[in-house]
Amino acid sequence: MTDLEKYYNKFNEDHRLTTRHGKVEFEVSMKFIREFIGENKSARILDIGAGTGRYSVKLSQEGYDVTAVELVKRNFEILQGKHSAVKCWQGNALNLHFLQDETFDITILFGPLYHLQTKEEKLKAFEEAKRVTKKGGIIFAGYVMNEYAVLTYCFKEQHILECMENKTLTDDFHCLTSKNDLYSYLRLEDIDELKNLSGLKREKIFAPDGSADFLRRELNALDEESFQMFIQYQMAVCQRPELLGASSHVVDVLRKV
Repeated sequence: MTDLEKYYNKFNEDHRLTTRHGKVEFEVSMKFIREFIGENKSARILDIGAGTGRYSVKLSQEGYDVTAVELVKRNFEILQGKHSAVKCWQGNALNLHFLQDETFDITILFGPLYHLQTKEEKLKAFEEAKRVTKKGGIIFAGYVMNEYAVLTYCFKEQHILECMENKTLTDDFHCLTSKNDLYSYLRLEDIDELKNLSGLKREKIFAPDGSADFLRRELNALDEESFQMFIQYQMAVCQRPELLGASSHVVDVLRKV
C-alpha cells in the first residue's frame, strides 16, 4: 500500500466536500463545470481522481454520461457502492490505457495534480487527459496553493522554523516538495508554466474556495442564509486575480486545441 493510499484510508474524503468550507469549493466548481457543459445534454464527462464520487455522482444524477477513475481502493469501493450510473475504473492518472482517445467533452483532473510531485509527472497526467479528451474539449485542472500551505502549516500550526531548517521552503517562502511528500503546493507562476508546457489554451482560472478553508470556524457559526451569501460572494470574486493565489485551491480551465 502506498503512502497516498494509507493517507486516504484514514482521511474521510466523502465527508470533506459536505463540510461548509467543502461545500463552497464544490458549489463554485460545479458552477463552472455546468457553464462549460452548456446545452450539451449528451456530454461525456471523465472524472480522474474521482475520490468517493462527489462530482461524478452529482453529474450523473443530472443526466450526463460519467466515467470515474480512482486510484485509492477504499475511495473506489465507496464510489462503486453508491449504486449510481457512473462507470468506474480503478486506475492511475498517469496511465489511462483503458480509455479510448478523444472520448470525453469534459475532463476533471482535480485530485491527481495535488499529489504528483514533479513537473514531468504533472505533464504526463496532462498528456493522458488530453489524449482522452475530444478536440475542443475542456480540462479542469485543480491545484493546492503554496500560500495556503505556508499560512496554515508553517505559521498557524507553528512549523515555520522546522521547515526553514529542513529547507522545505525557499528564502522567499516557496514550498519545495520531494517524491516522498503527499502534496505539491504551487504558485500561479508554476500553474502558468504547466499550462504553457501542456499545449492547452486557458479559458478561465478561478479559486473555488477562496478564504473558506481559513474561515472554517466562522463559516460553521453562520446561519444558513448567511452561509449561502458567502457562497454567492465566492462565486462573485473567484476570478479576481488579486485573490487567486490566496485561495487554498485554484482551478485552471483549459481547452484542447
